[in-house]
Amino acid sequence: MYIDSKLYHMKNHVVFIIIFTVLINFKVSAQKVYSVNSDYQADVKVFVVDADYKADLLVYKVDSDYKADGNTGRWFFTDSDYKANKKIFFVDADYKADLKIYFVGSDYQSGWKNQEKQHLMY
Repeated sequence: MYIDSKLYHMKNHVVFIIIFTVLINFKVSAQKVYSVNSDYQADVKVFVVDADYKADLLVYKVDSDYKADGNTGRWFFTDSDYKANKKIFFVDADYKADLKIYFVGSDYQSGWKNQEKQHLMY
């Protein structure tokens, strides 16, 4: 009986750790961004292109942070840098950018066009 009880508690701890890890990873990959004023403050330098085929990432701006789910191109712009997962700086030329984006009008259009750049937003 004692062994069964110990095993039961150990299973509960493992389940808790797995759920906790999943939740942490979900939050870390959320696309809450803050636009900084200088390139040296930024995690990622971003250039907005004029056509979707030129972009690495198609971005849809969402109106609530909980809608910025994962690394899918749904961005929520925070009002403070400490609330953001990534600080971005908008550059004035594509050759200065780490990431080229294009803003789309619907959430279903958002997503990565260049998978090699995905690591920039994790």
